[in-house]
Amino acid sequence: MPQHHLATPDAYFVQDGEDRYVPTRHVQGAWRATEQHVAPLAGLLAHAVETHNPRPGLQLARLHYEILGVIALAPTQVRVSTIRRGRTIELVEATASIEGREVVSARGWRLAAVDTSAVAGTDLPSLPDPQSWPVWDGTQTWTGGYIGSLEFRVDPQRRPGQGRMWLRSPIALLDGMPVGPVAAYAMFVDTANGVAVRADPTHWAFPNVDLHIDLWREPVPGWVGFDTQVTFGPTGLGLTSSVLHDIEGPVGRAQQMLTVRPFRDLT
Repeated sequence: MPQHHLATPDAYFVQDGEDRYVPTRHVQGAWRATEQHVAPLAGLLAHAVETHNPRPGLQLARLHYEILGVIALAPTQVRVSTIRRGRTIELVEATASIEGREVVSARGWRLAAVDTSAVAGTDLPSLPDPQSWPVWDGTQTWTGGYIGSLEFRVDPQRRPGQGRMWLRSPIALLDGMPVGPVAAYAMFVDTANGVAVRADPTHWAFPNVDLHIDLWREPVPGWVGFDTQVTFGPTGLGLTSSVLHDIEGPVGRAQQMLTVRPFRDLT
């Protein structure tokens, strides 16, 4: 997409009408300069789910995204509807389209909020403080405006296929508009596939065809943490699995199914 068609504010998207959003340079993808990175678009769809007919007493707990094809760096329409309405459980679907073609769909489960503090807990360890790890320049591995918009702190013990990382960004999801806590967090989760790369992304392509996020509490704003493992199979399949963290500790899990192939075969 020509640069002059992009919005320029320090946000990932600018709303242009009720359901139309214009991406900025910060949305530019890591595989090709003419594509959107999935991460900000995932945040935009999470925002659509969070704000669609909000119901007091329900919380957004699960998001599952299907990536339906190439996501052009172009104005994006978002459609949202309730699939299953209920008193304590509700399923909402949001779909992004570009030039009349659906590119990403997301379904989010909103579940009843109940006081379970008496039994709350996890055996998963917390990540070290972000400031205890060195700064990492993600643009040395990945290209694109989205990666360039992020601040990274990386575990120095990271190795191919396994690693831990913190990231954050000063860039807002939507220009001049507040977003909820899940959307503000979900907008970064797709980055997990670049945390512990198993193969050089200039020689091998391993884009994800989906993104699955499960949360067991509401994330707090700020740093987003990953404890990630990447597995490649022998026939072109791969899986990126992450424990998700915020500054207060583990907050959920994410998985991404990968299609692995030589970079020249990426379509």
